[in-house]
Amino acid sequence: MTNYSIQSIAKNYKMTGFGVTLEDYNDWAGNAAKTAAKKAEITENNKLAELLALADGQEYQINYVVGGKAWRGFGVMGEFDLEGADVLDFLAGDYLVVPGTSADKERLADEITGSVFGGLLQEITDYKYVGPGNATYVKAAENGAFYGEMWLRVKKVED
Repeated sequence: MTNYSIQSIAKNYKMTGFGVTLEDYNDWAGNAAKTAAKKAEITENNKLAELLALADGQEYQINYVVGGKAWRGFGVMGEFDLEGADVLDFLAGDYLVVPGTSADKERLADEITGSVFGGLLQEITDYKYVGPGNATYVKAAENGAFYGEMWLRVKKVED
């Protein structure tokens, strides 16, 4: 089983990001292409750099539900007023925290996401994912490797 912990967040918080709405959640290749195109766009037009400069500089890959549809993007912790950016509400409560390491910075967030939704959530029987979103960050670690964590809001399953 993948290593994980449960952390409690005492207050609601916000994240601000640029993203895309995913019309068909099961279109993995199409969604990956849309997400990559958005990342390239906000990198090239410096919108992501502008957002990172307003916050603490830590970038997150964010998955959320907006208007009943899946939304995926890139952003920061906090609420910032930037044209074209979405401000997302993350609720207080228990969060499943899943760490990971890799030599490939660009793939690590997707690797952690794949392990969580590809089996870990089914293995954990005392908590269930309740959303409305999740976020993953990646940062440099030792020896040229990278460390990341995915945070998902969960609720304890009552017996």
